[in-house]
Amino acid sequence: MPKRFIKRNMPTPDRVRKIQSLQFLGDVLHEPNLWHINRHAVSRAFLIGLFLCCIPIPFQMVGAVLMAIWINANLPLSLVLVWISNPLTMPPMFYFNYRIGAWILGQPALEFEFQLSWSWITERIVDIGVPLYLGSVVVGAIAGGSSYLILQYLWRRHVRTAWHQRQAQRRAARSGQIPS
Repeated sequence: MPKRFIKRNMPTPDRVRKIQSLQFLGDVLHEPNLWHINRHAVSRAFLIGLFLCCIPIPFQMVGAVLMAIWINANLPLSLVLVWISNPLTMPPMFYFNYRIGAWILGQPALEFEFQLSWSWITERIVDIGVPLYLGSVVVGAIAGGSSYLILQYLWRRHVRTAWHQRQAQRRAARSGQIPS
């Protein structure tokens, strides 16, 4: 089950307490809900991680930590999910987000061209930036929101199925039958 895999590979709160560079946070990282693996914490972590990985901002991990602390999401999972956007995946992701933003605004998508000059950047920042950020927020909200809802549903279904199986085994044990 994914829960066991995550628990086995996730750093423990004790290990995090011993990291000297995180001592400035005080007791904030010692909140148990940031480390629990349950339906709510994991769903929130996916919401945060998938939303922020779609947004082209520097220091996405800092945003993931702050949001995870704010809404009591699973902190390590929030951080790991932000890494979906990495130097290999960023260009296609952000180009897709730009295309979605241009489509929403009703603008034609600009052809790809890039010049490493301050004048080119200042001229194109609005033409590219507005559709890029609009598309990124829309795609991030859809990805994060749908992952939250899907995880909530799948987790509930798994718990419900396991409960029904246990009930059937108990009924079979009471009646002396062998469960199938």
